Amino acid sequence: MKYVVLVLYAVMIVTVLLVTAKKSLSLNEFLLGGRNVGPWMSALSYGASYFSAVIIVGYAGSMGWQFGIAAAWAGIGNAVIGSLLAWALLAKPVRRMGEKLDVGTIPGFFEKRYNAKWMKLAASVIIFIFLIPYSASVYKGLGTMFRMALGIDYTWCVIGIALLASLYLFAGGYKATAITDFIQGIIMIVGVVLIIAYIINGAGGLQKGLEELGKLEGGTYGSMAITKENATPLLSNVLLTSLGVLGLPQMLHKFFAIKDIKSVKRATVISTTFALIIAGGIYFAGGFSRVVLSQIPDATYGTAAAAVDAGAMVKDMIMPTMLTDQTVVGIPDALQGLFIVLLLSASISTLTALVLASASVISVDLLGSLLPKRTEKQATFTMRLLCIVFVALSLVINFLMQNTPIMQLMSLSWGVVAGSFLAPFMYGLLWRKTTRIGAWAGLITGFLVALVPPLVLGTSVAAISGVSGMLAGLVVVPIVSLMTQSSLPPEKVLNTAFGK
Repeated sequence: MKYVVLVLYAVMIVTVLLVTAKKSLSLNEFLLGGRNVGPWMSALSYGASYFSAVIIVGYAGSMGWQFGIAAAWAGIGNAVIGSLLAWALLAKPVRRMGEKLDVGTIPGFFEKRYNAKWMKLAASVIIFIFLIPYSASVYKGLGTMFRMALGIDYTWCVIGIALLASLYLFAGGYKATAITDFIQGIIMIVGVVLIIAYIINGAGGLQKGLEELGKLEGGTYGSMAITKENATPLLSNVLLTSLGVLGLPQMLHKFFAIKDIKSVKRATVISTTFALIIAGGIYFAGGFSRVVLSQIPDATYGTAAAAVDAGAMVKDMIMPTMLTDQTVVGIPDALQGLFIVLLLSASISTLTALVLASASVISVDLLGSLLPKRTEKQATFTMRLLCIVFVALSLVINFLMQNTPIMQLMSLSWGVVAGSFLAPFMYGLLWRKTTRIGAWAGLITGFLVALVPPLVLGTSVAAISGVSGMLAGLVVVPIVSLMTQSSLPPEKVLNTAFGK
């Protein structure tokens, strides 16, 4: 039954591929779907790209184990800040200014908005380098689940995922991913609702599960309370995975491509509801991991919970262990197949979004500057090839960083990218007086604050340093901009971007 469900999923992907594949896509169609993607597809594509196996396998298991039910604050933050605030604050101005300045990427925005070619080049390099660890973490989360549920060798599993993502990206571009993300978003909703039901049932029901969590050491695992002990690590992860979204190129890309301003309001509601169900639900379910794992037998340590405490089971294995258990959680084969497809759907959506964001900065922003006379056909073909190159690079990094936890890989990637871009992008979008020097100051400050601590102290501090980088940029950009008004872009550029 697991394989039947997987085959049905593969048929769906191939069908979308056949419908959307075109040899003569323009660069605008390949990258932005012709700026003609409707609210439902935009919203579910945003959500499906937001939540991958990194969240469902890595974060939900690790944070659920560390914080208990309080981990659900991450899901609430994802919905309120990462979806509602992002769409309400940024979607309309991104769509409007993207069209006025004729840009579809963050580096392109920096060049046109600030009249700063070197900022475009710097942003392109940051995106291409630092989105690779995030892509690697997607492979790791999905490959782990496949190995446990199906017994498929990890290496062949992640290679297969890479080939699948490359295939329909090469053929159909953004429109193909948006259509597929819409279908995959529906699969994710059904899958997460069932995951919540089975895990809570495995914990003995909602009331008993909460009671058992409350009996554990410290007594806080069954409560949503934010305590003195958990406040810093919990809130840093909430802010990283929520506020950080407002500076991530693969997420902002959805705003550049949405059909029109009228579509934004509907997409905001759809995206926020989706995030609340997926993120709120999966973090809440992960909060019961200590109770469920304490009932799952382990040949060496007695229980799976004891294996985690002893360090014999890494936290990346918490969710896969629960989702493949047939003794306590009692998930039948067919539903395990659905859960595998859920993770595959979430991960493929995220991976293709990352690939498009990364390949575009090389094809559109870097090569576009170096080879301004290339034809539209050459530009699109280069974009397609770079999609495959990025997939291959992230696959290699995945194998090289096997001993780094998923949560730390993602935190490093999100922290550096969002720390660099959040402030200069948001202020440049919303505040006319943001200067080129102010934007540079915010980018450099956020980049250094987010990157240096993990390099010196290790990736375990990546979440806190990433959030610190974002907040530092938000302070630095307006202060430096007010001091350097002489570096404002020409009035003609500002009038085009903001209108008179």
